[in-house]
Amino acid sequence: MSEQKPMKLRDKNATLVEYDQAGHLQCSYSNLDGAPISIRKPLAQKSLWEQLLDIFLPAGYPASVTDDYAAYQLYDSLQAFSSSIAGMLSSRAVLIGVGVGDSKAHPTTALLLSVFQESFGRIITILFAHRLGSALEPECKMYRLAADVFNDASMVLDCLSPAFPKPTRVVLFSIASMLRALCGVAAGSSKATLSAHFATKGNLGDVNAKDSSQETVISLLGMLAGSFVVSWISEPVPSFLLLLLLLSIHLCMNYAAVRAVKMHTLNRQRANLLFTNLLAYDKVLTPAQVSTHERIFERDGVLRWTNGQKIGYARIGVSLKALVDRAAVSPGNVSTNTTTAPQKSKQSLDMAHLAQVYTAEPYILWAARTGPRVHVDIVLKQGCSTTDQIKAWLQAVVIAKYVHERITNVGPSMGGDDIHLVSTSLAQTNKVFDEFCRRLQAVGWDLDNAALETTCGPRIAVLDKSD
Repeated sequence: MSEQKPMKLRDKNATLVEYDQAGHLQCSYSNLDGAPISIRKPLAQKSLWEQLLDIFLPAGYPASVTDDYAAYQLYDSLQAFSSSIAGMLSSRAVLIGVGVGDSKAHPTTALLLSVFQESFGRIITILFAHRLGSALEPECKMYRLAADVFNDASMVLDCLSPAFPKPTRVVLFSIASMLRALCGVAAGSSKATLSAHFATKGNLGDVNAKDSSQETVISLLGMLAGSFVVSWISEPVPSFLLLLLLLSIHLCMNYAAVRAVKMHTLNRQRANLLFTNLLAYDKVLTPAQVSTHERIFERDGVLRWTNGQKIGYARIGVSLKALVDRAAVSPGNVSTNTTTAPQKSKQSLDMAHLAQVYTAEPYILWAARTGPRVHVDIVLKQGCSTTDQIKAWLQAVVIAKYVHERITNVGPSMGGDDIHLVSTSLAQTNKVFDEFCRRLQAVGWDLDNAALETTCGPRIAVLDKSD
């Protein structure tokens, strides 16, 4: 076998340059007079501080993550630091509560109490994941903050426990264990969604790994600071007041962290904000603009106008039975401005006619007025895509807007009965939807990964009579 010779560049004067994942120039390789490739001295040298930061930042930062990553991680680090100190105060209170320092306390009792807490917490984990697992991704910002509310509440209960009799302590420890279990499920799932949002170069694993490194360092610093705190402050009242201060800082930092996130996918609230501004002002909001108007804790399925006023409610992914039941107790036509008392009126829903209206659509929508607002139910068909769900939500907003204007005697009429309202609003939605989608994508919205459903809803299929 002949010996391989070093590879040469065809162009004697050619130069190769090397960049890192962030686009920074690193080295220059040249081929002078046909000689083998020679390596020049690196053109860019990082300082010691930059090299240290690289250990805790995703490779290629900042080009490999979204522009809201730095702000979120800064607030997240501050909340983790304060939480670590508060956790040490809470842990000391738990040790006192289980009998550490009490000569009459029995280690078996403390062990059994710990087993009871763990068992109770794991059962709650299973139930919570089953009940709300599908809602954690669409409402990741809400559940990320809610997780810390649960965690802080558990710390408060732990710190209060020594002041109560032993039987009462068991109850407090059990509730605290339940809250920590809720925190674990909500925080784990919501953080996974946020990490997927931050990772823009297929580097989700790296983002998660570096986030763990950051948390490790911050927790270590918090433990060191907490060691001095618990050694200097030992009285119950000062300890509890300090705990409240730390938890207040913790929640404020968490609130700032989730407010800094600019999600590019649509959940129900973000879709509502976008569509109402398009319908009212023909204005497309960017992800950054929507994040400033977004409510962290919002009522499930509420529809609001641009001024924040409630104009209706909507549910998506409901069963066909739920839609029929809603229509059966509706107080009459949603297209009228009457205020008649609720009455049984299954005849107000002509299912055959409604199915005919939505023959070519991947969903079925019905609106029923309850008091001054409209309730919209959306049944999804098999094969319904995320774009189809967004379209259904736009039609729900169109109907809620019309009903609100009719009830307040503002705006033109869309016509007669309920079916006419539904069909007319569908025609209006079809007229503007494609253009809306084009404009939303132009400013950075991801319409292929929408998350409007918060439950694992059913799908219906229309079968031919011959089937």
